This record gives sequence, C-alpha cells and structure tokens, in this order.
Amino acid sequence: MILSDPGKELTVRAEHACCGGHVGFYSHASRTLGLEAHFAVFMPAGATQARRAPVIHLLAGLTCTEETFLIKSNVIRFAARHGIALVATDTSPRGAGVPGEDESYDLGTGAGFYLDATRAPWNAHYRMGSYVAEELPELTQRLFALDGTRRGIMGHSMGGHGALVHALRAPQAWKSVSAFAPIVHPAVVPWGEKAFSTYLGQDRSAWARHDATLLLEAGHTHPTTILIDQGDADQFLQTQLRPDLFSNAAARAGQALRLRHHKGYDHSYWFIQSFIEDHITHHAAILTA
Repeated sequence: MILSDPGKELTVRAEHACCGGHVGFYSHASRTLGLEAHFAVFMPAGATQARRAPVIHLLAGLTCTEETFLIKSNVIRFAARHGIALVATDTSPRGAGVPGEDESYDLGTGAGFYLDATRAPWNAHYRMGSYVAEELPELTQRLFALDGTRRGIMGHSMGGHGALVHALRAPQAWKSVSAFAPIVHPAVVPWGEKAFSTYLGQDRSAWARHDATLLLEAGHTHPTTILIDQGDADQFLQTQLRPDLFSNAAARAGQALRLRHHKGYDHSYWFIQSFIEDHITHHAAILTA
C-alpha cells in the first residue's frame, strides 16, 4: 500500500486488508518531535499515483493513540465507500522523559493538545502542532497515494480542539473540518488551562492562537461550513467543552456552523459511531466535488 520505497525512513508495524482497501500502522524518526512517532493510514481501493485519494486527518482525544479513532469509530467503512483515505496520528510524543509527563491523563503523554510547547522542558519534544500541520502531511503525501490539495481534518474532544484550530489557522491547507464534542474554548476550561499554562506559560495572550473560539473572535474563519456534533448527556459538556461559546463566536464572525445536539449521547466512541457517517458525507461533499 506504500506508494514509493520508504527505505529506512519508515517502519511498517502492521498492515491489514480492510473494507476493500488497506490499513497500516507505521513509525518513523520525526525531525519535529525528535523522537520516534507513530501514525496510521487507511488507503481505499483504487488509489494510485495517477489517481490520488482525497484524505482526512483524524485527531483523537486525551489518552488515545493513532489506533483509537480508526478502531473504535467505524470511520473506515464509510471512508471506503467515498474513496477517501485516512491518516491518524498519535496524540503526543512518547518517551520524551519530561518529569511528570506520565502523572496525569490530561497532561503529557497522550495529551499533546496538537500545539507546539514554548516552555522548557516541554518545548524540546512536545511539538504536535508542527507535526500535524507540516511533517505528517508531507511524509504521508510523499509515501502514499494521497492528494494533498484535497485534505480535511476531523477530531474528537482534545482532537476536536486540534481540528478546529488547525483548520481556522490554515484553511487553505485543510479544505474541510468537523469535530465531535470538541474543547472549543480551552483558555477558559480546566483541561485547557492546565495544558496551556504548562506548555505555553502563564501569559494568556500567547494562548489565543491555540483556542478556536478566540481565533474566531480575532477574525479567523473557514470558507466551508464547520460541522460539530455534541451529546447532551456528555459528562464534560458544561465543565470542559462549552460549544455554546463557539457557536456565539461563530455567529458574530459570520462563520457557517452546523452544531447538532443529540439527546442521551455521552462523550464516548459509541456516540461517534452513531454519527460518523454524517461526518464522512460532510467531508466528501467538499473533498470529492
């Protein structure tokens, strides 16, 4: 399923036939992270160098890995129907050796927040922002039959935060965007305050470019409609997620937003499974037009 010979650049950890295509799990020496990084790729049937597939990058939430979204969401089945490839990254560097990085689920390992840390000692390896924005797309588009001009981004929870921020900051790179239960205003909720103060320092003005609601307020918008699904039984809805704040900012900024609330659904992948087909259809309408 790899388009070109990776040589020593890529380690193939596992590959499987799936939904008419192939899913693979890989690792490589990341120049951005300064460590070995893991990612996964689903390639649909029929993708070739002459017929490259549109691609959606998947960003998972706290504690997850590059495997979680692909295994738990049922996303591959629907991507295969539309001929769309998927790229899933890990949620943080692994083995950075930063004191305290393994002490809590919401900071450090598994909790990179898809940003570049600026505060030592985190800034040496916790650079998931540049990894998602630059290194991973460049690497996968070179080694796989992916069409980088038709690239979308999707995420859940912390990954939803990442998807919204990256799409708003670089809409020319990310042509479509959606999120499940995203952390939309991390600068004012406990998860975000803990991560941002640790990774970025106490100067809250430096937090704004990593906060989707503040980006909207600063004039960053996306040319397409943003799709967000949120369960009303989500245990983190009022304390960590606050989609109402993003919705209000979108209205003020003129950002097209489809925010759907679902009665009885929580924060789990059972919720994501229930509506993942709608998200793939949303991306496909933009990426395969």
